[in-house]
Amino acid sequence: MVSSSDTSKVVIVSPALREANNGNWHTAQRWARFLSGQHQTTLLDDWPGPGAAAAGIMVALHARRSAPSIQAWARQNPDKPLVLVLTGTDLYRDIQSDADARLSLALASHLVVLQENGLEALPPALRARTRVIYQSARPLQPARKPRRAFRAVMVGHLRDEKDPLTYLRAAAAAYPTPMHFEQIGAALQPELAQAAQAAAQSVAGYRWLGNLPRATARQHIKRAHVLVNSSLMEGGAQVIIEAVQSGTAVLASAVSGNIGMLGADYQGYFPAGDDAALAALLQRCATQPAVLARLEQQCRARAHLFSPDLEKRLVINLVNSALKASP
Repeated sequence: MVSSSDTSKVVIVSPALREANNGNWHTAQRWARFLSGQHQTTLLDDWPGPGAAAAGIMVALHARRSAPSIQAWARQNPDKPLVLVLTGTDLYRDIQSDADARLSLALASHLVVLQENGLEALPPALRARTRVIYQSARPLQPARKPRRAFRAVMVGHLRDEKDPLTYLRAAAAAYPTPMHFEQIGAALQPELAQAAQAAAQSVAGYRWLGNLPRATARQHIKRAHVLVNSSLMEGGAQVIIEAVQSGTAVLASAVSGNIGMLGADYQGYFPAGDDAALAALLQRCATQPAVLARLEQQCRARAHLFSPDLEKRLVINLVNSALKASP
């Protein structure tokens, strides 16, 4: 039974906190900010933790990595709601093969996916307790794009799931059209750091800028002609939202999570892992203004989905309705 003394206390568990500077952290931080006006909110990397014992609800990100916290919460608070926010590796890998991830699905009273195609990755029996909540970003005034050279940027820590090698190979293949290629993100695997360093030495126009503060990365996205997202799996890429909300077109791998963000009819997709197709798409955008303008228009048409006010309202409604439904 949830008492009146703890229904206003929310614990958010994210396996990645501030130092990680990744999508999970930004989602957890943003949701904590949304909820703080109505609820006392604690942000932790695992549970139980300081300030969490009397919480009335847990919101957990990542079915596999937060599994110990989810199981501990379910044992100690079987009558209290547990909201599970599913990431790309959850939806498109872990829930098919990992027992802890599947148990997290079973223990959660409410599920959240971050783009419309996420529902299709879930067993039909789970969809009735699943909500789609798009992430958001504050709109930025679009920048005047450079005229002398076409500029592409990829933002995200260098790891296999993000497939930075496809971007590197496309950068090497994209000439003779003059282009600048920026890569932003820390290398989480040594071999990918080596590949980025080698590209910086051998590919004209390519720069690896490493890990940057989010506000700085957003300025790079804003000034680019295109943001490239070459991921092999995505739950709902925050960088796509930041590009759309900055007036920058997106070139994205045709994986379910990206299609769920940009729509089935979007014209900026390339097959995942196909660097030749990405290079050809970059060439078209750089040399055919109408192609780039069409992608920009399609992105603008999706911008309403990524409104901070909309995300805030849906997050607050979810938590309040989960608390109200508790016995």
